[in-house]
Amino acid sequence: MVLPKFLQLTTIVLLSAVAGVINAIAGGGTLLTFPALVGLGVSPIVANATSTVALWPGAVSSMWGYRDELSGSRRWAIGFAIPSLVGGAIGAWLLLRTPPAEFSAIVPWLVLGATILFIAQPAIIRAIQRKRATEIEHHIEPDVADMTASGRFPSATVMFWQLFVGIYGGYFGAGVGIFTLAALGFIGLTNIHRMNGLKNWGGLCMNAVAALMFVFSSLVTWPIALSMAVGSIGGGYFGSRAAQRTPQHYVRRAVIAIGLLGWLWLLMKSHA
Repeated sequence: MVLPKFLQLTTIVLLSAVAGVINAIAGGGTLLTFPALVGLGVSPIVANATSTVALWPGAVSSMWGYRDELSGSRRWAIGFAIPSLVGGAIGAWLLLRTPPAEFSAIVPWLVLGATILFIAQPAIIRAIQRKRATEIEHHIEPDVADMTASGRFPSATVMFWQLFVGIYGGYFGAGVGIFTLAALGFIGLTNIHRMNGLKNWGGLCMNAVAALMFVFSSLVTWPIALSMAVGSIGGGYFGSRAAQRTPQHYVRRAVIAIGLLGWLWLLMKSHA
């Protein structure tokens, strides 16, 4: 049953605020908002496009907070942006050409994949930190270990992987930040702060082009997009203040449970 418009928008504001808190503390807020939007009567493809547009301002503010981490890596950041923009455009183009019924059938598995990525996130971060600790133990200087500070553009391998990440981000987006960190770790980066800066920069680029394409389509529901933006901004602010006082493992468990329950519910809904 679809809620009345006022109750729907109020619920979306509250859910987006909770997602903003979750993102500030542990990440993964999309695993709450996406199934919730579908449960409120929004079609999966519209929920996905609307979320991309609504959450882009948050990507800008997140990137601004990490701007210093890209200092000295201008060429690498420029090269990293190219596959992010191209991939985001390809992913958005694919979404716009996916029939709603087919997307509804695919989306449970996208949610499951994002949840698995979220589960794997701590192991990925620990592996990166262990590698960095080994480099420090062997007295490898940061500028040597960090290829982004070499004054060169990223390699073709890096750009290929980021193109793939960009396509996923433009098409769906949930878990794309974890996906980016994993890819950066696999290619040898170990400075987690620099990696977070690149992750946010790449996300900003792919979401910018995807959001622009969605704006000029008929998929964005603006009352929902604006309600999500208001809720996520408020939740992100209060969540950032609570992040240092909240045990992250409790929040992570809740997000994983929500993701798995969302996957099961969407799977049953797609077969109903």
